[in-house]
Amino acid sequence: MLNIIIMGPPGAGKGTQSELIIKNYGIPHISTGDMFREAAINKTTLGLEAKAFMDRGELVPDEVTIGIVRERLSKDDCAKGFLLDGFPRTLVQAEALKTLLNEINRPITSVINLAVNEKLLIDRISSRRVCPKCGASYNLLTKTSKKEGICDNCQGELILRDDDRPESFKVRLEAYKAKTLPLVEYYKKEGLLSEVDGLASIEEVFKSIQEILSKGK
Repeated sequence: MLNIIIMGPPGAGKGTQSELIIKNYGIPHISTGDMFREAAINKTTLGLEAKAFMDRGELVPDEVTIGIVRERLSKDDCAKGFLLDGFPRTLVQAEALKTLLNEINRPITSVINLAVNEKLLIDRISSRRVCPKCGASYNLLTKTSKKEGICDNCQGELILRDDDRPESFKVRLEAYKAKTLPLVEYYKKEGLLSEVDGLASIEEVFKSIQEILSKGK
């Protein structure tokens, strides 16, 4: 059983590595955004509650988030494992997650942290291009499209998002460091954390992740 958390600052490559993990290990990729949307579509009590907060532009409270996480991780497709992305974000959420996973007998087996050099990360992010039509992501340095400026999937025109500009990204990075970075120490103390150089090539990063998962940590 592989019950994995993938961590790292925005732009570290969590999305790309998550795709490779779920493809190679056959476990569901679960993000808080996906969980909220699914719960809202299914009109669960917690899903409608979360939607009300989001519609007002407010953060969803921890107790609601944890409840939705419990619902999602209790489903049959998580019986052989899961990959959590974007959760937990705080120490309070980490403690609550540990409690609920023990209750449903699906404890975390590995926490993978994509560690990065901040300056190099900012350079990478400012080189990122996304397709506003289908959401595909590319990078001028590491993952180019076949035709410059055009999405491989839908032929949409690639753009630089406003929050990927250096001045905006630095704000996001500081917010991450303040709220989420303490989780690195938390999971290190739990004996679950493994770090990978998130700025290595996509292939090298995934090879390191495979080595970690083969050891059951």
